[in-house]
Amino acid sequence: MTTWRVPDEALSEMGERAVAASGGAITTSNVAWGELTLTGPADRIVDALTLLRDGDDFQFQQLIDLAGADYPHRAKRFDVVYHLLSMTQNRRVRIKIETDEDTPVPSIFGVYPCADWFEREAFDMYGIFFEGHPDLRRLLTDYGFHGHPLRKDFPMTGYVEVRYDDELKRVVYEPVKSVEFRNWDFLSPWEGAEYARPGEGYKYVLPGDEKTGQGA
Repeated sequence: MTTWRVPDEALSEMGERAVAASGGAITTSNVAWGELTLTGPADRIVDALTLLRDGDDFQFQQLIDLAGADYPHRAKRFDVVYHLLSMTQNRRVRIKIETDEDTPVPSIFGVYPCADWFEREAFDMYGIFFEGHPDLRRLLTDYGFHGHPLRKDFPMTGYVEVRYDDELKRVVYEPVKSVEFRNWDFLSPWEGAEYARPGEGYKYVLPGDEKTGQGA
């Protein structure tokens, strides 16, 4: 079975047309591994996606995914990545923008209404703000959750733990307590068995010991 894909030359040409037609909303295009990636300024993302949706050369009718990515070493630590699909042209494209912890990104809810929950998820997991979103609140974590779990600096244990208090008859949140690590002995029975010295007999006798000839 062979899989058809758009030639890299055609993707490169489409990327160049997108940059030329965007009026600065799309600034670069790159083809790698058979995929076209566009970039642009965050404050022009609505213009960029409107062009990719409505332009005769593009016709990307569907937003397939919107995701965040965290690069803490950068001043603008977050990427917001949009994945689009053109069903009429059988093509895909991604467009990326950058932002920081405080600068909101324009919501694309008006261009692709399905971005509603995608943007809420990125807000919940990364703390990326989307200006103009109709209902920007947490989606996957609890109402009282502190922090954003997919940030690289979020602790693996989290900040609080949840338990049911039988006296209060309700769920309570408490700061995570440090746990002493148990000193596990991962030796196998053959490695960890406490044998006596030859001639004194075995403290433990395991099947097959008689073949060693060490102390029968």
